Amino acid sequence: MAARSSVDARREQILSATVAQVQRSGFEHTRVADVASALGISPALVFYHFETKEQLLAQAFAFAAEHDLARLEAVVASPRSARTRLRAALRLYSPDGATPSSWALWVDAWGAALRYPELRQVSRRLDVHWREAVARIIEDGIADGEFCCADPQAAAWRITALIDGLSIQMTVHRGLLTRRQVTSWVNEHAARELGLDRLGRA
Repeated sequence: MAARSSVDARREQILSATVAQVQRSGFEHTRVADVASALGISPALVFYHFETKEQLLAQAFAFAAEHDLARLEAVVASPRSARTRLRAALRLYSPDGATPSSWALWVDAWGAALRYPELRQVSRRLDVHWREAVARIIEDGIADGEFCCADPQAAAWRITALIDGLSIQMTVHRGLLTRRQVTSWVNEHAARELGLDRLGRA
């Protein structure tokens, strides 16, 4: 058990160091040698835990997203109204509520996913996780009579796609849009999708 815990701890150290390196250099320019150097270990030890650089990058991305996903699941499971939970989930999804630097990491991951199949699989799984969570909240709201929506899955896709697009603009082109603008537009769109006059403020 102690040996297993030691292995898990080392893997987490490597993943954490990889995330830090990716945030500095980007997925494309992160080297296993730099990750190993930051930890004072050999590249061979990194490859002992992760067979390829691609696997390391993909799992580091998933590791970085775990905190935000845990917060999302807490929102979904909350006993609060569907409207309140949806506002919280959409705020968490946006740059205003996500972990600092996480949107820059997501944008970089989407670009790198075009070239790294394992990273693409992880990116797709995480994207679907977010959309399914939003769809579950919408379905709860429909069941409770809070929302009116014929297709919760499609509505979740459209709402989160709008956040994706606006958040990319905010992340890449700083100063082009304000957080207030993005929040207002997303809430207005979500309200229309769900048959509401307004979604309200988070």
